[in-house]
Amino acid sequence: MTSIGVALSTPGSGNAVDYVVESARTAKRSGLSGIWLGQRFDYDAIALAGIVGREVEGISVGTSAVPIFGRHPLIVAAQAQTAQAATHGRFHYGIALGAASLTEQTFDVEFRRPAKRLEDFLTITRDVFVNGGVDYRGSEITAVSPIPTALPGATPAPPLLVAALGPRALEVSGRLADGILPFLAGPKALDGHIIPTVEQAAATAGRPAPRVVALVPALVTDDAGAGRDALAAATEFYEQIPSYQRAIELSGAKKAVELGLVGSADKVLAGLRDYLAAGATEIVLTQTELLGPDIQRATWETAAALGR
Repeated sequence: MTSIGVALSTPGSGNAVDYVVESARTAKRSGLSGIWLGQRFDYDAIALAGIVGREVEGISVGTSAVPIFGRHPLIVAAQAQTAQAATHGRFHYGIALGAASLTEQTFDVEFRRPAKRLEDFLTITRDVFVNGGVDYRGSEITAVSPIPTALPGATPAPPLLVAALGPRALEVSGRLADGILPFLAGPKALDGHIIPTVEQAAATAGRPAPRVVALVPALVTDDAGAGRDALAAATEFYEQIPSYQRAIELSGAKKAVELGLVGSADKVLAGLRDYLAAGATEIVLTQTELLGPDIQRATWETAAALGR
């Protein structure tokens, strides 16, 4: 059975946490198996994932993804272990490099040597999870735990996933992570560039083939034009980020909206099958809320049928 999840968004008013919990319940009833949350500045993705997983039994929860610049891995690993214990082992820990412009503007932190910082971050996190402590002095990050870091109940260790797209980030992820979270990388980019790079790195390191959790914009709708317009507005930001620009181009597209699956249920299902044929091991639907709750529910139910 293929795991099909969904990335949830928050509302513009009301109680955002209550809304996400109820959305997760609806997603489970629709047949989806996982809930994913992006990190923002108005909520904490790991904390919210822990709450959702605690409130909604039997569904996996994950972050897609928490940017590592401006965050120390010891602190974030403690958050991840807390979510893992709260959900009794259903938490998936996704991290990302983030965008240089946003990082430097927000945190006043230089976006330097991102692949090496990712390597340090993953090494420290794995030491925390596996060894219950860390004494690591990297070129970008140092972490020395003064007391044990193992949290009772946070077992097994949360899977480590990286929103990696570039060659160097993929190589590091293959060596040190459990999988990747590619977004706006179509089947052509996955099959021809992304998956071979990460799989080769994993094989060289003697590690299992990594999970490939493809994040795919999708809308099941009779009004494909309105869907494309909404999706274009929602994804144009990513066209300014070099790693996404490259992934879009490698996918054979010029705009992010071209990678969205918009239209009939048959069209969306065919597109999702293309991702699986290209090597994706799991799929996470994104941007499903753009045309309202009815379209969202139809999209979820269509994709859930593929999972079954």
